[in-house]
Amino acid sequence: MVLLPLALCLGLLGRVAPPPWLGAVALGAGLAVPVVAGATLARRRPVAVTPPDVVTLGRVVLTGLITTATVLVLAGELPGRTWPLALVVGAALLLDAVDGWVARSTGTASAAGARLDMESDAALLLVLSVLAATQVGWWVVAIGALRYLFVAASWVRPALRAELTFSQPRRVVAALQGVALLLVVVPLVPLPLAGAAAALALAALVASFARDVVDLESRP
Repeated sequence: MVLLPLALCLGLLGRVAPPPWLGAVALGAGLAVPVVAGATLARRRPVAVTPPDVVTLGRVVLTGLITTATVLVLAGELPGRTWPLALVVGAALLLDAVDGWVARSTGTASAAGARLDMESDAALLLVLSVLAATQVGWWVVAIGALRYLFVAASWVRPALRAELTFSQPRRVVAALQGVALLLVVVPLVPLPLAGAAAALALAALVASFARDVVDLESRP
């Protein structure tokens, strides 16, 4: 089972096995997110895995697969724009929408589940931004890094730790990031067009974070 991310990645993309050391690095990177997600679930008291958690864990497994592929792309062992990889990325992004629907339809929404979903989303975007960077430039990593920079800033600015109010535009902007990064790995989309889409998505994300920072800092 521990070799699943590497085996699936190589099988989907039809390549021979990488050097042992690279395979170990790719495997370790691919297992990082699933291991952390599993540990998060194990720490719950009482321990419970809800239907939306199952969907989220499916996305986590796909994130591990994409992470493994990203390491191999960075090493030059795999191409960064292939249909199998694009399909895996698309499936992971689709599951991001499904788990929320499952939570609402089954009445199993919870704060713990929402937290797992949010952290899984953040991890997926970070991995996708690194993958996209191999095609359009390292500036695009900002898409995946901004959320972690916001968390780091909250360690210094207590006001940023407050709960954000619901915002539909924020949700739309967040969804656009995944779509823009998906376009980068779809072979059919011209790279200049994909890069422009990613740049626009990043601009919208920066504006969204700026709005949230102003809102939190202006509270009494």
